[in-house]
Amino acid sequence: MQQATPPKIPLLARPPRAGLVVLCLLGIMVLWTVLTALSHSAPDLDGMEELVWATSLELGYTKHPPLPSWFMYFATAIFGRPIWLPFLAGQLFSALGLWFIWKLGCEITTPRRALIAMLLVSVTAYFSIRGTIYNHNTAQLWSITASTWLFYRAVRDQRRADWLWLGAVCGLAMLTKYSAAILFAAFFVYLLRSGAWRQRRTWPGLAWAALAFTVTISPHLWWLAQHQFQPLLYADASLQVSSRLIALGTVLSFSLDQIGRLSPMLLALGLWWLWRRHGGDRAPGYAANDACFSASTASAPRYWLDIMQKDRQFLLWVGLTPVVSTVLISILLGSRLEASWGSTFFVLFGFYGLWCLRGDESVQLRRILILAACLHLVMALGYAAGRGPLAHWTGAAARSTYPGPALAELALQHWQQHQPGRPLRVVVANTWLGGNIAVHIGPATQVYIDASEAQSPWFFPGTALSCGALVAYSRQGRATPAPAVQALYDAAPWKGMDQVPWSGPKGPVIDFHWAVLPATPDCLKSGTQALP
Repeated sequence: MQQATPPKIPLLARPPRAGLVVLCLLGIMVLWTVLTALSHSAPDLDGMEELVWATSLELGYTKHPPLPSWFMYFATAIFGRPIWLPFLAGQLFSALGLWFIWKLGCEITTPRRALIAMLLVSVTAYFSIRGTIYNHNTAQLWSITASTWLFYRAVRDQRRADWLWLGAVCGLAMLTKYSAAILFAAFFVYLLRSGAWRQRRTWPGLAWAALAFTVTISPHLWWLAQHQFQPLLYADASLQVSSRLIALGTVLSFSLDQIGRLSPMLLALGLWWLWRRHGGDRAPGYAANDACFSASTASAPRYWLDIMQKDRQFLLWVGLTPVVSTVLISILLGSRLEASWGSTFFVLFGFYGLWCLRGDESVQLRRILILAACLHLVMALGYAAGRGPLAHWTGAAARSTYPGPALAELALQHWQQHQPGRPLRVVVANTWLGGNIAVHIGPATQVYIDASEAQSPWFFPGTALSCGALVAYSRQGRATPAPAVQALYDAAPWKGMDQVPWSGPKGPVIDFHWAVLPATPDCLKSGTQALP
């Protein structure tokens, strides 16, 4: 008697576990990091800024709080300063952000639907294209999503450990960028709307969270007081515009940009709808097993409706409050909005996609996984081609094609010609040009940003120029000199200008102005170098 063949189980018919999620995240990281590293000859401006700031561990910087630079400091201690490091760091924090989105999803719905929500939001620009840009917005993704997950658990379970972890992670989010306060406002609104603030256990929990938060950020608060609150003044200045009409224009531009950056997720949902319309809910290749899967019917309930009402309330109020409140406040106050400031505002939007999805979970997860993988691949290849070969071919003056190695080689040649036998330790320039020179010369070469000690705290006061320095600027190469840099250039005994092609024969020519400042007598006597 012939033994019956056991039914085949379609891919993803079993609930996904952490291993599959990690595999998806690693795939996204490797894809974007490798293609960006191969296509770029220089990182973006924010990535270069972090490489320069990572020279030392500071409790704060003139523009931002310190946590992203701390992470980059330890990364450069391991890997040095290759240009691909910011790409990897950005994708790492994007992946961590997606991980905590999945963790939150597993709390409120099934593991399959949680993975679907994670995959949907992963194709938005903030986790894909802009995930390669390591700046304070991208570095904040993990702490924002982790805080959201911990807040949900703390309010639901009222456990002291969750409240303490919530306060500590919120502190880390604030140490990344002060815009974390917008998320805290969303938490407050949800506490009021849900009535959780009336629960007796909520107030002790909030007290524990506040204590952990204060302990976490207290060193930075001390630094702010010692440095005239410079990052807060920078943040305030970045919001200013000359008129309310211009402010309204930035709000409109911000809103349109956000639609564009969310559009890959909308495209994935549209493609899913077409796929289900033509293919139903059958698991392809497993016709004998169709009885195990629900038939495609227009009346199948949407996944969103299966989520408990209180959890839908959480997703809506915590998920929508950041972007809605930011736009409303900007309109009322007449302040400026930048598109990149919305990086952390849409982390829960993948769950809103569950309002559209219905049908057998395993089949729909398989389709969303395929669609997300294809979209990531197309976007990564397109981004790499556009920022690399196409930019070279068209001669575009893109930062991705900036000739950092060529400029560093010229700088080193001029330095060795006028200061033979002495290593080049200091480059005086703006962050972009100085960083492109310093990272290619060696790990001991540091940037004296715009000849400002406030912007370059890794030098002991008065020592930056003691053992000589190379001064550099370029009016055609995104490196217009600050007045202090121009003054040092004019006073230098040796100076000149080279012309360096930016990208391909059609591209512009960089006017590379260089000058060499000799070592001081004190340095020559002691034989020391400027101490970072």
